[in-house]
Amino acid sequence: MILTLRFVVEGRVQGVGFRAGARRLAAQLGISGSARNLPDGSVEVLAQGDPAAIEAFALWLERGPAHARVDRVQRSERMTPMRISGFDVA
Repeated sequence: MILTLRFVVEGRVQGVGFRAGARRLAAQLGISGSARNLPDGSVEVLAQGDPAAIEAFALWLERGPAHARVDRVQRSERMTPMRISGFDVA
């Protein structure tokens, strides 16, 4: 089973290596998707993969890298008709 989730991470999450850290962990866990900064200062992350890997990834998103401060993580399931390949950072 493949799960696709969208996360919006709020707090001090831009300019602290959040997207790069997410990409590194996604590669380790075999997760595909993307991470991008949003104009309001949050980071949007789309993650697709094995449900157990997604849960491990979600736990990391709740704390982020060392210099981040995560205040809130919104999570929603996405219906995606195709598989995503790679992990893009924008």
